[in-house]
Amino acid sequence: MVVNVKRIIEDLGDFTVIDAKGHVLGRLSSILAKRLLSGEKIVVVNAEKAVITGEKSMVFERYLEKYERGSKEKGPYYPRHPERIFKRTVRGMLPWKSRRGREAYRNLKVFIGVPEELRDREKEVVEQAMLEKISKTEKYVTVGEVSEFLGYRIEVEA
Repeated sequence: MVVNVKRIIEDLGDFTVIDAKGHVLGRLSSILAKRLLSGEKIVVVNAEKAVITGEKSMVFERYLEKYERGSKEKGPYYPRHPERIFKRTVRGMLPWKSRRGREAYRNLKVFIGVPEELRDREKEVVEQAMLEKISKTEKYVTVGEVSEFLGYRIEVEA
């Protein structure tokens, strides 16, 4: 799937780039949801490197249950792609059924890895969501590992 990053970035205008590497998914998502609701435009890179704390088997079981919950015909659909899992997590923290929440959600763009157009941009790190700062546990799984467990194959560009 080829994504036209240049067009996406031009549509956003002025935006903040956040590197999700090493951030706890839930903490980062709640902070991003608040910032989106205040009108900020945000681009997240390295979505597959965000972490979910917990025992590996428990995390995999929980996400597999969400993924298998619906049918192909009727849904509810739960994503396997790491960037879509990330977006879905943020969406769950927004008032999705109101116009305000949906408009805030449109101001969020998420990418696997760092696109060529964003390599030279300065990336923000959210200190309140960093794994090393807030968690004492060694038990965690990356969003990329969860995606692979659900059946998604990450294509790494050489």
